[in-house]
Amino acid sequence: MASGGGRLQGMARNPPIALSALYFLNLRGDVILERQYRDDVDRNMATAFKTEIINGKDRGGNPVVNLGMCSFMYTREENVYVVAVTRANANAMLAFTFMHHLISLFKSYFNKFNENVLKSNFVIIYELLDEVCDHGYPQITSPEVLKSFITQRADRAADDPTATYENQRKAKEVSMQVTGAVQWRSPNLAYKKNEVYLDIVESVSLLMSPKGVVLKASVTGVIEMKTLLSGMPELIIGLNDKVGEEAQANAQTTHGGNHKKSIDLADLQFHQCVNLSKFASEKTISFVPPDGKFDLMKYRVTEGISLPFKVMPLVKELGRTRIQVDVKVRSCFSDKQFATNVKIRIPVPKYTSGATCKVTGGTAKYKSTEEALVWKIKKFQGITELTLSAEVELVSTTTERKPWHKPPLSMDFHVPLFTASGLRIRFLKVWEKSGYQSTKWVRYLCNSGRDTKTGVYEVRCQ
Repeated sequence: MASGGGRLQGMARNPPIALSALYFLNLRGDVILERQYRDDVDRNMATAFKTEIINGKDRGGNPVVNLGMCSFMYTREENVYVVAVTRANANAMLAFTFMHHLISLFKSYFNKFNENVLKSNFVIIYELLDEVCDHGYPQITSPEVLKSFITQRADRAADDPTATYENQRKAKEVSMQVTGAVQWRSPNLAYKKNEVYLDIVESVSLLMSPKGVVLKASVTGVIEMKTLLSGMPELIIGLNDKVGEEAQANAQTTHGGNHKKSIDLADLQFHQCVNLSKFASEKTISFVPPDGKFDLMKYRVTEGISLPFKVMPLVKELGRTRIQVDVKVRSCFSDKQFATNVKIRIPVPKYTSGATCKVTGGTAKYKSTEEALVWKIKKFQGITELTLSAEVELVSTTTERKPWHKPPLSMDFHVPLFTASGLRIRFLKVWEKSGYQSTKWVRYLCNSGRDTKTGVYEVRCQ
C-alpha cells in the first residue's frame, strides 16, 4: 500500500508531458523545421512518419499513431503537417491543444500558416518555439504576451542609453506578465474613457416539416466582448441560464416570486481568463479581461428555442409545364423589432423557363443561376405576415422527365435585439481598485445558421 501511494504521489509531482519533439513537414514528408525538447527521440522519427504515415496505406486515417516505442500525434494545416512525437505516456489532449494554439500563434504573427511562411520566418519561429514549450511542457502561447518581447522589428542600437533603459523596463513588465496570474493582460493600460462592449450573437438552425413540425433545431451562440478599460479590472456577468438561475429559484419560491424562464446551456467553452471555480460555485462569470476584442464564451442550446420566423410553403405541380408556389412568412418577435436582409430561397426545377411573382413585401424574381425563386426583404417588422404567390413556367418537352423531388426552402436573416435561445444578461459589473466609472454597452443579434456556417434555416415543401 505504501508503494502504491508513493507511485500516486510521484504522478502528481510529475504530470504527463505533451511531447518530446515537434516537427513541421511538407506534404512530401520533408522536414521544414524541428525542435527537440527531450532527448528520448531523434530526427529519424520524422523519416518514420514519412514512410509509415504520409506514404502509408492508412494515410491521415488516425491522428494518433504508435510506431514501435514512439507515439505520433499530428494535425494538418494547409500544406504542412505539425507532428508531436514522444516515447513517454503523454497527454494527447494537451499535445493537440498545444499544436492548435501554436498554429493560431503563427497566424497571428504572419497572417498565414503554410510551408513558404515557415521557411521565410524560421528565425523568429525558432525564438517562439523556445518560449512556448519547456522540456515537453507547454508554456505561454498567448500572442499578446509573446508579441510584447518577440517582435519582427529590429531593436534600437544597443549603445543608446535611452533604448537600454526602455528595454530593461519592458523586460521587467513582460517577466511579471508571463510569470504572473494574469498572462493575457498588461498591468499598465490606461484609457481616458473606460468602456465595455458585450455582444450576444446567435445562429439558429432549423429543419421543419411541411406541416410545421420542428424536426431539428439548435442554436449556437458566442458572447463577444471588447474592453477598453484602465488598470486591472475584474468583471462579473450574470446570465439567465439554468445554472445561473438555480441559486435564485429557491429564494423566489420562498418569497412567493415568479421564476423567470431559464436557459439550459450546453457545450460551454470559456476564454482562459474566466475563473472557472467561481462559475462552479457562484454561477457567475468572473474574469480579468484581455485588452481589446475576444470571445468570452461559446455555447449551444437545443431546447426551448424561440423561432424568429414561421414559414408555410405550398408547391403544386399544374400539369407538365406549370408550378404554383405559395409561401407565407410570419415573424414571431416583437412588433417593435425589425429583421434585416431577409432572403428566402424557393428551389424550382432546373428546366424552368421563367416565373411571375407577386409579393406583399420586398421583391422576388427567378434566378436561373441558383435554380430558385429568390425573395428579398430589406426590413421585416415583427408580428407581421408577408406572402408570395408565383407561377413558374417549365420548358415543354416530349421526352419523359425524371420526377422532381421538392428541395426544402431556405432562409437567411439578421434580427437585432433578439435571441432565439432567450439568453439575457442579468447584470454586468466592473470593479477596479481606483474606483473609476465605466460605460457598458450590451447588444443582441440573431442570424440564420448559413451566415456562420453552423447550419441552415430550412422548411420542407409540400
